[in-house]
Amino acid sequence: MGRERQILACSGVLYPPGGFPPERMGAQLWQAMRLAGVRGPRVCIIATAVGDAREYIDRWYARAASFGEAEVSHLELFVRPNVADVRAHLLAQDVIFVTGGSVVNLLAVWRAHRLDEILRECWEAGVVLAGQSAGSLCWHSGGVTDSFGDALDAIDDGLGLLPFSNGVHDDLGDQPRRERYRYFVAQGGLPAGHATEDGVALHYVGTRLHEALGVLPDRNAWLVEPDGPGRYREKAIPARYWVP
Repeated sequence: MGRERQILACSGVLYPPGGFPPERMGAQLWQAMRLAGVRGPRVCIIATAVGDAREYIDRWYARAASFGEAEVSHLELFVRPNVADVRAHLLAQDVIFVTGGSVVNLLAVWRAHRLDEILRECWEAGVVLAGQSAGSLCWHSGGVTDSFGDALDAIDDGLGLLPFSNGVHDDLGDQPRRERYRYFVAQGGLPAGHATEDGVALHYVGTRLHEALGVLPDRNAWLVEPDGPGRYREKAIPARYWVP
């Protein structure tokens, strides 16, 4: 029997700046590793959304190492792939974890390298797909992003593995992400979907939301749906607190 298709779509831990314990910053990677259900999981970090910035990649190596034995690698696409066979490398993983950054740039570069097709194949093969912020939005049909500027725009060309929209950093105080996400759902610019407060992840099994997971206590995900012309309704989904 093949492995279940799983996605862990996370908001990350960004707010308030410096306000959370450092060990919580990598706890969503730990959750993804645990969902793989194997000892010493093979984990590949993809940091396309920050242009494969080396300091960003090194930080994720350190976070993975802090959670026990794992075989960690990364995939670079700038200026060329750092592995000879990208498809074979990714299909050999137990977890693929995508960092935050620009989801618009991420999607463009992935499509140029046909990584969109490879990641769908990985998902269908049972590799756990995970990521934070841009690494959450990308798996959905669309969402709200600051890739173009702080005004926050809707995108509708995500990979579409999940037939929902996605809002991340739903309680982030310096941008109106919560309001803009709900506005686009209410106006029909985005389909119904799920938003996550910081420290919350959406665990999908197949295309069904199985549960919300938190690395901070008392946090929520939200189901957001249209409710007539120009209106929306929402329902809180309390996150199960699950940390190392």
